[in-house]
Amino acid sequence: MSDCLFCGIVDGKIKANVVYQDDAVVAFKDIAPKAPVHILIIPRKHLVGVADVGEQDRALVGEIFNVAAKLAREQGIADSGFRIVVNSGADAGQSVFHLHYHLLGGRQMRWPPG
Repeated sequence: MSDCLFCGIVDGKIKANVVYQDDAVVAFKDIAPKAPVHILIIPRKHLVGVADVGEQDRALVGEIFNVAAKLAREQGIADSGFRIVVNSGADAGQSVFHLHYHLLGGRQMRWPPG
């Protein structure tokens, strides 16, 4: 999608502090972090939100969680705990309409979050 910020990052047209990438996923540091560790994990494939995920995306979603676990270990937050957040739709707080997962950690999380 030509006007999608995250597609621009995937395509290398927009700079980001990329911490991981493979054929399916790109992960980069959030520019306005809400925790000491705040990494966005996005599929290279443009999906607007969770409602766009289909049966054909099962492996992709599994890969995203695999990457999240790998990054949590690398960032030193796997043992103390971390949160994965997905906002889907405007009412949920999604501001970039490309499916993305927030990996948050390095501080005590509160509940409920929103």
